[in-house]
Amino acid sequence: MIAKEKVLRAFRQFMSRDHYLLSVQANERSLTHRLAIYIEQEFPDFNVDCEFQKYGRESKILQRFKKSDAPNSGLAYPDVIVHHRGTDDNFIVLEAKNSITDTAEVCKKSSACDCDRCKLWAYRKELGYRHAFYIVFPFNQELESFSFAQIEKYLTEIVEDPANPVAVRV
Repeated sequence: MIAKEKVLRAFRQFMSRDHYLLSVQANERSLTHRLAIYIEQEFPDFNVDCEFQKYGRESKILQRFKKSDAPNSGLAYPDVIVHHRGTDDNFIVLEAKNSITDTAEVCKKSSACDCDRCKLWAYRKELGYRHAFYIVFPFNQELESFSFAQIEKYLTEIVEDPANPVAVRV
């Protein structure tokens, strides 16, 4: 659980220092970039990258989401990853949404679902990430009622396939 504790600590830093970005409803890339800065401080021995993809070389392809034989079908751009560049050491993958665009309730609970939670499971299963986290950035009323005592409700570790919740926990 050390990984979750460190991601949670980074999220607390973000909520303490970058509240303004939430109050003006900054875009997801701006939010995840700032969060990645705090995650990098928690994992100094790793590389932390946003929307990481290596064009033309060892692209991150999720077979579960391939729709055709086109080279970019199934191509994935994780919001934030913690890894060792140039190796297969994929430690943490993170997807984020704000509380307005959160898709938690629209998961189709099937192998055809392409929601972020199902995508995170695919990162774990297909690309070997050891930890996968879904973060919801609070906007509007969620932000107004935000409490550090309840911060964990905004961070979910994906440990089983949302499309098959009886899957064996990893």
